[in-house]
Amino acid sequence: MNTNYYMDLAIEQAKKGLQVNEVPVGAVLVDDIKENIIASFHNEIIKQNNPIKHAEILVIEKACKLKNSRYLNNTSIFITLEPCAMCASAISYARIDKLYFGAYDEKKGAVESAINFNHNNYYVPEIYGGIKEIECSLLLKSFFNLLRKNDVKKT
Repeated sequence: MNTNYYMDLAIEQAKKGLQVNEVPVGAVLVDDIKENIIASFHNEIIKQNNPIKHAEILVIEKACKLKNSRYLNNTSIFITLEPCAMCASAISYARIDKLYFGAYDEKKGAVESAINFNHNNYYVPEIYGGIKEIECSLLLKSFFNLLRKNDVKKT
């Protein structure tokens, strides 16, 4: 499986989110056997006015619907940011086999940073962090810097 290719697609999703003022996080779910994309999304928290509409949740929802199953065995998820506790749990409950993420989230990351994924879930996927980390981190940092700059201008 071409890890960089699928992470690039997740980054494209994050950039789409950035264009509509969402926090630029993208996710792509891949069928490990056929190596085809099942679903891809960016955050839609603002669009849907719903705090749980993270890219990972949207990908899982769509994939479960398409597969007509609550389990997503033989799949890999590529995410531009380390999942939060909600998303890490959803990945576990969906039984996604492999988790690849880009930037580490020191404040809310629930895989390797703030909370250890392995202790909180009954099903733990293979975990690979730091994939295209610099590119993913810069995308997020530029978004938050612009947000802060706009907040300063308002005051």
